[in-house]
Amino acid sequence: MRTANALERLFPGLPDPVLDSQRIFRAALEAFSHPGRSVALPIAVQAPAPLDPASAAFLLTMADFETPIWLQEYSAAAAEYLRFHCGAPVAEHPGEARFALATNPATMPDLDRYDLGQPEYPDRSTTLLIQVQRARRGNAVTLRGPGVKGTSVLELDGLAADFWLQWKRNDALFPCGVDVLFICGNTFCALPRSTKAEA
Repeated sequence: MRTANALERLFPGLPDPVLDSQRIFRAALEAFSHPGRSVALPIAVQAPAPLDPASAAFLLTMADFETPIWLQEYSAAAAEYLRFHCGAPVAEHPGEARFALATNPATMPDLDRYDLGQPEYPDRSTTLLIQVQRARRGNAVTLRGPGVKGTSVLELDGLAADFWLQWKRNDALFPCGVDVLFICGNTFCALPRSTKAEA
């Protein structure tokens, strides 16, 4: 049972849950429709560490009591925040999660450790949120595929050395496989499973 003091320590959820969730959904949809494009979070969101604002906003919009969330860096404050505001349980293992949050990309589990979906239900795979930093130079990959006009260049820091090799294996599983949403503070940048990436 939550005490009044515990509730007072909770970070607030979305200021206007209905309208804000619509704005956040449209921003995430724009990101997934245009792989590699950086899309700004349309509202201000406060959340406990290790959640970046865009991670918190996406999860508050998309998660509910039927969508377990796995946290690479478990935080009691973050778990309580998600349970209270969207009812989502916290998964013990990445393969059990509908949504997974990786806060240390260099050491997160390989992509095949998450739920890759089944041929009959590919939409039930894990959506993986990876909190990253934009690269100032180098570490670039070229993206091709649906939603990319010609090609697009994506520059990120902090990913595991073999991440893009893992991504090629993930791409080969289509229509199964995970979708990735890179989070950088207040921005989204999507990498749907249909996108090909060349280092």
